[in-house]
Amino acid sequence: MNIKQLFDLTNKTAIVTGGGTGIGKQIAFAFAEAGANVVLCSRKVEVCQEVSNQLKEMGVDALALKCDVSNPDDIDNVISETVKKFGKIDILVNNGATTWAAPVLEMPADKWDKVMNVNAKGVFLFSQAVAKLMVEQGAGKIINIASICGLGGQTPEIGDAIGYSASKGAVINFTKDFAVKLAPKNVHVNCITPGFFHTKMADPIIEQAKRFTPMGRSGSNYDMKGAALFLASNASDFVTGQVLGVDGGIQAAIVY
Repeated sequence: MNIKQLFDLTNKTAIVTGGGTGIGKQIAFAFAEAGANVVLCSRKVEVCQEVSNQLKEMGVDALALKCDVSNPDDIDNVISETVKKFGKIDILVNNGATTWAAPVLEMPADKWDKVMNVNAKGVFLFSQAVAKLMVEQGAGKIINIASICGLGGQTPEIGDAIGYSASKGAVINFTKDFAVKLAPKNVHVNCITPGFFHTKMADPIIEQAKRFTPMGRSGSNYDMKGAALFLASNASDFVTGQVLGVDGGIQAAIVY
């Protein structure tokens, strides 16, 4: 394959959870620009529909569906509708997430459960369901969106959301173990750990977080595109179980 073929997603079908806003939206556009048909799903289907309409204007097909990733019935519906429309699923991006900020000694147990159910259990449920199809197809790419917060602790000023950090740490190790299990089936499972991008969750602390980012800035509206496309395409056919930081150098720093 030449370099253009390695990164070409023409005739591929991708599902992006949480695809209507932020990082998920950026990844959806990257895939569409590379030729893929894209299914966007989240609890707020209206924002997914807006993005779906924009992608269709680019000449690819797209579908917007409502989905709570902690609900197996919703996941089954997204998979069923995707296969009905496109016949297959080549790429899954587990991007949908939630958080709850509270001092660590005051974190309510029910909010812990909510965060873990969406961020960790949701990744497991969606990955398991889609991987069954990918194994039958003989190929597939799963990309889990974790966070630098899943790599270690944060001061309360930067991140006072222990449930979020714990859930993203779970996603990182889930990625590695799931990748090992599925490697013989030609299903690739990798993880991206974003730094601070302009999202609903990060915006309240993003200005302060820039001071801890060696590059001194937040992620742009294109910084996630290349990493996601690499892990979704044939360019990463010998890459699995890896954690790719897109963080402006935070992971390389001794203290952040």
